[in-house]
Amino acid sequence: MSMRIENHVILDVEADAKLVEITVDGKKIPAKEGEPILAALVASGVKINRYTVKKHEPRGLFCGIGQCTDCAMIVDGQPNVRTCITPVRAGMVIKTQDGLTKG
Repeated sequence: MSMRIENHVILDVEADAKLVEITVDGKKIPAKEGEPILAALVASGVKINRYTVKKHEPRGLFCGIGQCTDCAMIVDGQPNVRTCITPVRAGMVIKTQDGLTKG
């Protein structure tokens, strides 16, 4: 069972935030507008955000405050976006990332 992250140390999410839809690896999932992308992913059971370059090992939620790159994903075509500190907007297209890539 997945839980939704309700409070974040950096991003402020309104309690009555509008529910929107984002697309993650081709699958539409619900999200609260303004919450960290990673919060929506965790609530939907998504645990892997990227894979390491050398060993292709999975990475996901680690620090949750934008200091590491474990949650980096491709967001609206932009690679290396730290999903733990990037707020959700309606219609975002997010993809699992293979390594840390150049634009």
